[in-house]
Amino acid sequence: MSPREYDESDVRVRPGRRGSRPRTKRRPDHADAADAMVTVVDRGRWTCAPDGDSTRAPVTAMRARELGRTPIVVGDRVGLIGDLSGAVDSLARIVRVEPRTTLLRRTADDTDPFERIVVANAEQLVIVTAVADPVPRTGFVDRCLVAAYAGGLRPVLCLTKSDLADPESFAAAYRELDFPVLVTRRDRPPTELAQLLSGRVSALVGHSGVGKSTLVNALVPDAELAVGVVSSVGKGRHTTVAAIALPLPVSVDGRPGWVVDTPGVRSFGLAHVTADDIPAAFEDLADAIEDCPRGCGHLGPPADPECALDVRVTDGLLRPGRLTALRRVLVALR
Repeated sequence: MSPREYDESDVRVRPGRRGSRPRTKRRPDHADAADAMVTVVDRGRWTCAPDGDSTRAPVTAMRARELGRTPIVVGDRVGLIGDLSGAVDSLARIVRVEPRTTLLRRTADDTDPFERIVVANAEQLVIVTAVADPVPRTGFVDRCLVAAYAGGLRPVLCLTKSDLADPESFAAAYRELDFPVLVTRRDRPPTELAQLLSGRVSALVGHSGVGKSTLVNALVPDAELAVGVVSSVGKGRHTTVAAIALPLPVSVDGRPGWVVDTPGVRSFGLAHVTADDIPAAFEDLADAIEDCPRGCGHLGPPADPECALDVRVTDGLLRPGRLTALRRVLVALR
């Protein structure tokens, strides 16, 4: 018997329980969604500042179903629909996450394949370290610098407690990398830092005890009240258990500024960073490393005897002190 031939008329279609309307992968583009910035993430709810404006009532939102498990972090620019009044018990929906311009990431350690996103779209990373009590640690600062360069953030080094010790010996090791190095005292307001943060989105990182919380409280009016809304841990003092964006006073040209206070971390795991990511962040070094052999770690002899950065120094195109400072930071990847 020859096998029976079938055509489409032989196919039986069992109608679904929800009707016969075909499913589609098309999603609404939500062109009318309102722009906002995520300021707090807490147990499946996102607090958002409409238009990134801290003077407007914050909006609580949930993630729209069509976004699936798309990660949404503090600093993300998102699109909102629904109730944007900010009234008690109101709830909007996040329907879109805009492409990120910068991304501060870390891993638990240098072998961990899973990245943790600390903050998105921050322009600056302020690395806070004390010059005494506790003593400063170059290793932590270097790792934060690596994370900043790899993520596209401008690093800023803020040395606190300069009334206890001379900060210059520690600061000198980083001046050749041409980023701001600021010094603060416990008995004076951080005026220079406030000016640098004005009108920008900046993230602060630092070990416990270095004075990060003191800086935040000096920079942001009612900072303890804002943090207390997110966490009840450590009542009566400023304790950060999750990243939170706090509004700064509006700059003289009307730009809103934000400081993202991050939980204390013991170290920055750098499993997601390669040796090329660091010099590539500098305009005067990005072209040079294209002449390096494959797999060059840019540490120079004996580990990398053919590193093109040494040729730049010989030709007078790169300051020796700048290369030394860069290589000290690169050691953090080893």
